Amino acid sequence: MVRSTKSAKTPRSVQSPAASSSKELPFPQDGFADNSVELPSSESEDEGMDHEGFAGPSSKVVKPLTPEGLAAFNAEIARTGVVYISRIPPGMRPEKVRHLMTHYGEVGRVYLQKEDPKTTYLRRKYTTDKKPHFTEGWVEFKDKKVARTVAAMLNAQPIGGKKGTRWRDDVWTMTYLPKFKWNMLTEQIAHEAAARTAKLRVEITQSRSEQNEYLRNVELARIVDKRNEKRKEKGLEPLQLKEKREKRPPVDDDSREKRKKRPRVDDDARNTQLQDVLGSIF
Repeated sequence: MVRSTKSAKTPRSVQSPAASSSKELPFPQDGFADNSVELPSSESEDEGMDHEGFAGPSSKVVKPLTPEGLAAFNAEIARTGVVYISRIPPGMRPEKVRHLMTHYGEVGRVYLQKEDPKTTYLRRKYTTDKKPHFTEGWVEFKDKKVARTVAAMLNAQPIGGKKGTRWRDDVWTMTYLPKFKWNMLTEQIAHEAAARTAKLRVEITQSRSEQNEYLRNVELARIVDKRNEKRKEKGLEPLQLKEKREKRPPVDDDSREKRKKRPRVDDDARNTQLQDVLGSIF
């Protein structure tokens, strides 16, 4: 007799305290009130970015934050410099950019902006290139002096590499961004995303109102056609749809007061002025 064995239940994944507090702010806005908080890492700080175009340190470092540590962290951020690349060679990914830039200095984070979705759709539809393409990018160096030197040295220079490599003859187009930090980039990306969302919401609302207006007109035309058929049977004239007049914008109180303040000239005074003018000419 064989006994039925029950399958062992798999233990649930236990979330670590570091993972549970990954979305917390590095320190309170009113000051550092907590003695043990998480330093801002690349994943928690860059949530608004597209992760496919991001390359940076992924390990989260949790340390007790003291005033001395906070000052050291701010000094480290102040020493960083950002280089802007206005053109990314086709097919080059963030990992490759990071690998090429590490030859010249210590690199912090790299972010590449993906091309427009419409352009991606057309390229994948009519060409054989299915890989993601990027249009522009930002590279963070740990030392802003190195960033300035790298931008001045590599701008308008070929990427180079071994003979036969894909991007050997491509040219770098980059510049150093003075007084620009990585948090400014994340704020700019979040603002652009919010602007696109708002624009899309307005377009959807406008399209929906136009569709409702069209359906209303179709239903009204159907009702008028039915009534015209009945009136035709009775020998009456058909009904005609009246065109809606555009509403004029409301007049402000200031413009009304200006109209009231205009002095009205009588016809007699106007004729005398005209005769005086004609008399002076002739």
